[in-house]
Amino acid sequence: MTTLITPYGGKLVELMTSPVEFEALKAQATRLPSIQISERAMCDLELLATGAFSPLDRFMGQADYQRVLEEMRLANGQLFPIPVTLPVQAGEGIELDKEIALRNSRNELLAVMTIEEIYKWDLAEAALKVFGSQDLRHPLVAEMHRWGNLNISGRLRMLQPPEHYDFQDLRHTPAQVRAKLETFGHQNVVAFQTRNPLHRVHEELTKRAIKEVDGVLLLHPVVGMTKPGDVDHYTRVRTYKVLAEKYYDPDRILLTLLPLAMRMAGPREAVWHAIIRRNYGANYLIVGRDHAGPGNDSQGKPFYGPYDAQEIVAQYSNELGVGMVPFRQLVYLPEEDRYEEETKVPANVKTANISGTQVRDDYLNAGKPLPDWFTRPEVAEILGESHPPRHQQGICIWFTGLSGSGKSTTANVLTPLLLEHGRQITVLDGDIVRTQLSKGLGFSKEDRDINIRRIGYVAAELVRHGGVVICAAVSPYRATRNDVRNMVGQDHYVEVFVNTPIEVCEQRDFKGMYAKARRGEIKGFTGIDDPYEPPRNPEISLDTVAQTPEENARLILDYLIKQGFVRKK
Repeated sequence: MTTLITPYGGKLVELMTSPVEFEALKAQATRLPSIQISERAMCDLELLATGAFSPLDRFMGQADYQRVLEEMRLANGQLFPIPVTLPVQAGEGIELDKEIALRNSRNELLAVMTIEEIYKWDLAEAALKVFGSQDLRHPLVAEMHRWGNLNISGRLRMLQPPEHYDFQDLRHTPAQVRAKLETFGHQNVVAFQTRNPLHRVHEELTKRAIKEVDGVLLLHPVVGMTKPGDVDHYTRVRTYKVLAEKYYDPDRILLTLLPLAMRMAGPREAVWHAIIRRNYGANYLIVGRDHAGPGNDSQGKPFYGPYDAQEIVAQYSNELGVGMVPFRQLVYLPEEDRYEEETKVPANVKTANISGTQVRDDYLNAGKPLPDWFTRPEVAEILGESHPPRHQQGICIWFTGLSGSGKSTTANVLTPLLLEHGRQITVLDGDIVRTQLSKGLGFSKEDRDINIRRIGYVAAELVRHGGVVICAAVSPYRATRNDVRNMVGQDHYVEVFVNTPIEVCEQRDFKGMYAKARRGEIKGFTGIDDPYEPPRNPEISLDTVAQTPEENARLILDYLIKQGFVRKK
C-alpha cells in the first residue's frame, strides 16, 4: 500500500499496490454491503485517488463540508470552494465504523470505505451557498433533488480506478503530468480549461498566453461530466489532438485529459479549477468569460456575471499560487488576416466574429462548413462529421399537465403531422409506460420521480441517436422535469405545458378518477391532494379550451419548423 504527497499538501487515497493486499481486500469486499455510486461520484473518486483534489483524500466530512459552504475553506483553513461529497440514502450497510464497498453502475468493485461520518445535508442551503440560486434550470440544482439526504465520509482504500478504454495515451495522473511538464524545461505552465471545441480565437488566445508567461500550455479538457448538451468528449478530443499536433510548437504544449464532473458553479468553480490545475503542475490558469457558467436561469438571465470568475481567481491568486490569465475578447480583422483584442481595434476597422449560437445554428445545424478564418479545416471536418443538419437531429417534445388536460390527445394529432414531414417518431405515453417500462411502481413522490426519469432516460437515448420522441406524462414536479431537460440537453428539449384548468380536466374525466380522489378513495392524486407544479417558462403553452387539438398540434409543428428540427414542405 502506498501513500503519495501532492504539491497542495494533501495525501492521496491509499492504493492497493501489492497483489497480495489487493486480492485480500477484494475477497473481503465481496462479503461487505455495497452501494453503486453515480457517474459524478465515480469521477470524484478517481480524482480523489490520483490527488487531483488534494488536499482531500476522501469525500468530505461534516466539518469540511459546512465550512466550504460558508467560507470556501476546509476545516483546517485551506482554500477549497466546492463540496466533494458522497450522498446516499439510509439503508443496509450505512452504519458508523462499518466498511462498505463502492461499485460502479456495472457492479465492478472500485474501493472500500470505512464509514467514519454520517451526516444530513440541506439541499436549499447547498444550492444557495454553492450556486447562488435555487433555480431548477441550474443543472446541478435539479440533479441534487435525486441525491440521497445523507453524506458519508471516511477512509478510502482504492482497489482499481474506473476503466477508460478511450484515448488512453492522453490519460495521466497529476504526478505523471508534473513529470512530463518538467521535461519541457520551462518554469511556467499555463493551463487552459475547456469543455468546448477549440476555434481559431481559442488557439490565438492560448498562444498569446504561452508567450505572455514564457511557458508551456497545459491543454486540459474536461472529459467527465460537463454542461448537458455539450459536444461529446470523443468529438472534442479528436479536435484537440489535431490542433496540438499540427498548429502548436510541440515543445510548448501538453495535451492531457481531466475526468472531472463539473458543477457549473461559475466563480466558485473557477477557484476549484485553479486548485486542480495546481495539483497537475500549472501556475497559471486562463479564466474565460462566464467561466463554468450553466447558461441562463428560468427567467432567461445568466446565473453569473461575465467576469465574476476572473475577479475571484485574481482575488485569491496569491494564496492559490496560480496566476489568472483573463480570456480577452478577440475579433478577426479580415483585411489584415489576424486576430486582435476587441478593445484595441479602432472604430473604423472592419471586424468579423461568429458567436457560439451562430456556429450551432447558422453553420453546423444548416450543414454549412465553418470558414477557415474561424476554425481550422480539420476541426470543421470533425465537427461536421459528428453534427448532422438540424432536421436530422433528435428532439424531445415533452407534454406536461394535469390528468385529462389533453396531453395524449394533442400528441396523437402531432404524431402523423411529423410523420408527414419525414420525421420518424417514438411516443412515450405516461399510461402506456406505466404498464410496460414502469410496471410495479406506485404513486408516491419517489415512484413518480423514478417513472419520469425512466421516460427521460429513454427519451435522451432516442434523441442522442437522432430520433424524435414525444413524451406525454403528468410529470408534476419541476425539479424532475428539469432533470429530464438536462438528460436530453437544453437545445433538444421542448417543454409543452398543456395549461388546462382543473375544473375542465374534471369534466373530461371519463374514468372518474377526480371524483374518486375528491371522495378520498384515491390518495395522492395530482391536483387534488398532491401538488402540480406548473412550468415557469415552458417553450410552448397550450390553451385546450379555446383551441382544438389540431390547432395546438400545428402550433407545435410550426415551432419545430422555425427551430429547424422539421423541414418545411
